[in-house]
Amino acid sequence: MLTSRPSARSAEIMARARARFPGGVNSPVRAFGGVGGEPFVAKRGKGALVWDADGNEYLDYILSWGPLVLGHAPDVVLEAVSRAMQDGTSFGMPTEREVELADKIAERMPHMEMVRFTSSGTEAAMTIARLARAITGREYILKFEGCYHGHADAFLVRAGSGVATLGLPDSPGVPAALAKLTLTCRYNDLEEAARIAREYPLAAIMLEPIVGNSGFIEPLPEFIPGLRKIADETGALLVFDEVMTGFRIAFGGARERFGVTPDLTALGKVIGGGLPVAAYGGRRELMQNVAPTGKVYQAGTLSGNPLAMAAGLATLGALTQEVHDGITAQTGVLVQGMRDIAARHGVPFSASHSGSMWGFFFRDEPVHTYDDAKLSDTVLFKRFFHAARRRGVSLAPSAFEAGFMSSAHGDAEIAETLTRLDDALGAAVAQRD
Repeated sequence: MLTSRPSARSAEIMARARARFPGGVNSPVRAFGGVGGEPFVAKRGKGALVWDADGNEYLDYILSWGPLVLGHAPDVVLEAVSRAMQDGTSFGMPTEREVELADKIAERMPHMEMVRFTSSGTEAAMTIARLARAITGREYILKFEGCYHGHADAFLVRAGSGVATLGLPDSPGVPAALAKLTLTCRYNDLEEAARIAREYPLAAIMLEPIVGNSGFIEPLPEFIPGLRKIADETGALLVFDEVMTGFRIAFGGARERFGVTPDLTALGKVIGGGLPVAAYGGRRELMQNVAPTGKVYQAGTLSGNPLAMAAGLATLGALTQEVHDGITAQTGVLVQGMRDIAARHGVPFSASHSGSMWGFFFRDEPVHTYDDAKLSDTVLFKRFFHAARRRGVSLAPSAFEAGFMSSAHGDAEIAETLTRLDDALGAAVAQRD
């Protein structure tokens, strides 16, 4: 069994990083606050593998938190970015690639008749909230506990993800008056959502169609159709935050997966192929409220960056229906293999996937809400995480994050992953005993 070497170089780099960055990182969950121990510093990646600064090799299931659906450094993306770079790295002007990527998105998500590119999912979600308020003339937004929509003030309320990992229910610095405009209820609680929508004038009902930021949590069959009905009856806009799920849970995203069309959608991750890009969009009459055709202002110097557009075009071009179906099948093999491993070790366990997005909890009972997720065995998760890491498998350093698969994870990689995880779980259980 391969094990990682002591990470002396990573430790030295992290010591320097802590003098320059809060916690030594540029995004909180990277600090390993949810699992303890020292983060490793990534050096390079290729295909299903990533290497740290000490030369340790890992089978990677973080995949940059979702964008790398083709794996690390796929040739098709590297070549596209290289060609684009020869023409210039940024213009702050319209380019043809912007139009081409918007067309490619609309081919798979026809409800996104118009889009606006941004540089991050936070920007996209933040602008959707502003746009929904302007269109409806209302101020309240309904979100769901454990759903994360970026770090804009309006959404740092029961937000899951890194906030859950750090044990922070909200964030200091968010004005109380603004936080009061964000209403929350439990994910999958249709009755409570209906009650709130009747009592408050909602501008939008916003959710992750499948939750990835408090672990992998799927909607009950009636939940998303029920939210569509509530929105229609109360005049709210239904918003899908597909920054994580877009082009992963189905070839055409959540609309295809659940048969429900949102009014507005946020996208990110996969549409940038590993470069910083996101987008928001929806029906033409809604999007025409955005400046300069409308009065809702949003701008960005690097929005529609040509390198990001090239990476996105190459990624979506390579992610055909056949490729998507293949990754989905491989994800199913991994998830079922993990179920079998847990059963052999007598460990409470539940796991699921949709497309190439997946997740697990050390808990037998189904997980339908953020509260359910918090009842899973997070102590065992920490031990399993570190045991897997020592055996060369890189999982998300939090019990409250989804995992991802890529087209680079073939039969051999999955078989090796399951062998290592079997040994890792055995070690974690022995440590507990």
